[in-house]
Amino acid sequence: MSTPYQEALGATLIDRTVREKIVLVGVTLPGQTDEDTEASLDELALLVDTAGADVVAELVQRRDAPDHTWFIGKGKAEELKTLCLAVDADTVVFDNELSPGQQYNLEKLLGRTAIDRTAVILDIFAQNAHTLEGKAQVELALLRYRLPRLRRGSDAKLSQQRGGVGARFGGGETKIEVDRRRIMRRITKLEGDLRELASTRELQRKSRGRSGLANVAIVGYTNAGKSTLLNHLTQAGVLVEDRLFATLDPTTRRLALPGGEPVLLTDTVGFVRRLPHGLVESFKGTLEVAARADHLVHVVDASAPDPDGEIAAVREVLGEIDAAAVPELLVFNKSDLAPDEAKRLVVEHQGSVAISAVTGEGVEEFLRTLADRLRSRTTVVELRVPFDRGDVLAAIHREGEVLSEDEGPEGMVVRARLSESSAGRLAEFRI
Repeated sequence: MSTPYQEALGATLIDRTVREKIVLVGVTLPGQTDEDTEASLDELALLVDTAGADVVAELVQRRDAPDHTWFIGKGKAEELKTLCLAVDADTVVFDNELSPGQQYNLEKLLGRTAIDRTAVILDIFAQNAHTLEGKAQVELALLRYRLPRLRRGSDAKLSQQRGGVGARFGGGETKIEVDRRRIMRRITKLEGDLRELASTRELQRKSRGRSGLANVAIVGYTNAGKSTLLNHLTQAGVLVEDRLFATLDPTTRRLALPGGEPVLLTDTVGFVRRLPHGLVESFKGTLEVAARADHLVHVVDASAPDPDGEIAAVREVLGEIDAAAVPELLVFNKSDLAPDEAKRLVVEHQGSVAISAVTGEGVEEFLRTLADRLRSRTTVVELRVPFDRGDVLAAIHREGEVLSEDEGPEGMVVRARLSESSAGRLAEFRI
């Protein structure tokens, strides 16, 4: 039997036949430039489009600090109200995070739903979660977001009775008033379920670790081309769409590097500027694949307006999940769309490579570079394998790169390049 919250999660999938009219609001705070705000609003517009709504107007204000009541000033809030009436907006989306009180006050003043960037990202995640774990992670993040925004009473009868991105995250009354204690019980249940799933994944990880294969995680900004690269390398068949957060569920495939040594390659969820901390917490179990990897392939869209800003945003999230110390190979993708910029970035970031995951240009160089990086973490050993230990011989071929193989009087003499864990496990056969 589904809970009201599971039903609500299902209802977050937007009816694509109805697109809400959205007004975006950005606030430039100290330490930020007008260009920063403009770039962030451009990205928010893409997020809103991905969520299934249309941006019809924008409003920007520069402030020394957020207003405690409306985030923007009272005069600007009145201006926003007039703008919403003029364009017949359904919902207002702030690029900055709103407190529950600010959200409530804005809705009361504007007479329509007011949400923030976090809510839009959560909405997109709700649309794209497909696995049991992914759905549980999104539901947990949704409930954590909604809990402090619960209100009783009838003073906020806005547009929450209908569907749409604003209705799903507005703080006013809904058809069914959610009981705080039931939500907290549901959160506790989801946290327990995710711990169990994390334990299962840890067992799987240890099993892969015993295989002796290096684990490589593909990370990067959303829509940088991570899934396209995985498909190009492994024919994984991962969904590839030109939209934000199309991939949420990790996919792992085996890949043979130049020289024959195999590795495990995992695609991960894309990151974005100011990725909500609550979402990072909810998806920590999935994101930890990056923290546990032997190496990161950090894919960057070379054609993006601000590649360096996207690199910084990804590294910030990697720091949050304790993956900042994992070795990283920067890969500037979409070189076919921005060849000059890709060349500039490779020069600026020493040791990086430029590729096009669509055309295949530069992919061979990327694989050689990755293989060289991983080989620096391997060792060459000479082993004597008894004739009756075909299982050991098969493991050597499966886990490493066989450099030579000769038949001796007591068994096969094999010279191979192996990971340190594989070499340690086969220590009894070393000559």
